[in-house]
Amino acid sequence: MSIYQRTSVDAALHVLRDINRNMTVTQNHITTGLRVEKSRDNAAYWSVATTARHDNKALSAVQDALGMAAATMGTASAGVDSVIDVVTEIKAKLVAATEQGVDKTKINEELDQLKAQLRSVSEGAGFNDDNWIILDNTTTPTKPRQIPASFIRNSDGTVSVGMLSYHIDIPPSGATSSKDARYVIDDRAGGTGEYGVLTSAFFATELGTAQTWVLTKSKNGNTAGQVEIGLTATTSKQDLNDMIGVVDAALGQLTTVGSAFGALERRISMQDEFAKNLSDNLTEGIGRLVDADMEEESSKLRALQTQQQLGLQSLSIANASYDTVRQLFQKF
Repeated sequence: MSIYQRTSVDAALHVLRDINRNMTVTQNHITTGLRVEKSRDNAAYWSVATTARHDNKALSAVQDALGMAAATMGTASAGVDSVIDVVTEIKAKLVAATEQGVDKTKINEELDQLKAQLRSVSEGAGFNDDNWIILDNTTTPTKPRQIPASFIRNSDGTVSVGMLSYHIDIPPSGATSSKDARYVIDDRAGGTGEYGVLTSAFFATELGTAQTWVLTKSKNGNTAGQVEIGLTATTSKQDLNDMIGVVDAALGQLTTVGSAFGALERRISMQDEFAKNLSDNLTEGIGRLVDADMEEESSKLRALQTQQQLGLQSLSIANASYDTVRQLFQKF
């Protein structure tokens, strides 16, 4: 007769192994916070969650770009507002110069300071070495500037980056005119300052003024024939009226530029808010797929610990019964 067939002991061991294996899985869930950590846990959920994580990282980069754009746009918008204030002051000085007996040379001294302020404000309206209101040789005025605004995963699995175009940079159609002055200052070499409101001669030519008045000259452009707005003791009333007309037209275009910047600034803000909400939704979706329910896992762990204790007791009882039988056989 064989006493090696320990059915009760083997059963207890089998149950205990299952309990210990389940405890290991549960403890891992609690430690990592994930119920699907690797593809072997659930291949379908792991694949979806991994792709979503990658998309979320790309979306985070888009949010960073939008943040930079918002800061740059805010600086540029503030610069345009300041320029409008200064140009409005220049207009007021020119109107004051039409009064009988006023000292035009004194007013011109103030105009010189205001024009210097225009240049100072424009050059200072940059963020991270990126100035959106001054056009230089690094930017093509007929091409719209763009920033990444969204990360798109198409239904066929391909991905693309949605771009946000600056409405202020709509390419001109037909002959260049004052409406193409979409920057505050155009300092490009090879041009005439035509894409800057303060440097464009088109306001004067379209009004048919005797002099080609500009508020400030382009630093690098061809400014032959252009005359900066200014006064002398002999400035005629007609010249004053022409200057006032040019300044008023420039103010109208500056308002258009400011509106475009404001609209884009608002759109960037809305897109940034959308990107944040989308990122939150992606994170929540990933969590539903792979995150462990900590309350449920904790309850499961406590139950398994109790089962483990009972399993150990069952194994101990089974071993004790086996030892009793073994001792009986030792007497023979």
